[in-house]
Amino acid sequence: MYHHLATRFGRNSHQISGREALDNEALHRHVPSVFAREAHDSRSERYVYVPTIEIVEGLRREGWFPFFAVQAVPRDGTRHGHAKHMLRLRRDDGIGKSEAAEVIIVNSHDGTSAYQMFAGVLRFVCTNSMIAGERFEEVRVPHKGGIQDQIIEGVYTVAEDFPRLIDATEAMKETRLSRDEQQVLAEASLVARYGEEESPVRPDQIIAPRRREDVGQNLWQTFNVIQENLIRGGLDGRRQTTDGRIRHSRTRPINGIDQNIGLNRALWTLADGMRRLKGA
Repeated sequence: MYHHLATRFGRNSHQISGREALDNEALHRHVPSVFAREAHDSRSERYVYVPTIEIVEGLRREGWFPFFAVQAVPRDGTRHGHAKHMLRLRRDDGIGKSEAAEVIIVNSHDGTSAYQMFAGVLRFVCTNSMIAGERFEEVRVPHKGGIQDQIIEGVYTVAEDFPRLIDATEAMKETRLSRDEQQVLAEASLVARYGEEESPVRPDQIIAPRRREDVGQNLWQTFNVIQENLIRGGLDGRRQTTDGRIRHSRTRPINGIDQNIGLNRALWTLADGMRRLKGA
């Protein structure tokens, strides 16, 4: 049995992560939809079904291993065993490094998702994974035709972006931001998180580090602090109600798969844009 497993059960997701690769027993216990034996009965005969675990086994043979998995908890209980899930896979060669490049795979067996693959960077100090934005490769494989080889090929297509991804992170570490620039990045990030709604927290709250390693003013540190504060939540906030009263609250963590990916990619795009602007 692998050690150092961390699990989280939220209202709309179940997740598990480990410092060592997750085995099938751990995956089955926490993300059963990975093992669905057939597509949800709402799917037509044209729907090509390949269990995610078959993809995982194929990737293990190629040297890719899952270290994190999360499954959505659908409102329709009949879809629980087929629900959308996300896996983060990497090669087990990150020992002694502060970051590791990952392939993120998203799928479902109930028609709510094609196979999707993105590039990401795991930061070991907080086990958060940053998902690269639109300038990096994204592969989608619909549930039709001979998809198993397409998916594994897609993983390698995404992995071709790893050198560019690592170069971007190193450039962010070399990019120093003024306090005003940090504030601007925080303001844009709050728009990415809350849209047109009034943000319950101030920009200075989401650039406040949670740990000593994140104290500093380079772009990589700032981006990581913003990402962790918005994804993990737990910040004290306040909103003004329509009748003018102030309502105190605490920001919620981002547990939903689609929201996590969308916000992560938006934050990366903002940080990468700042990097290119500062390097121009």
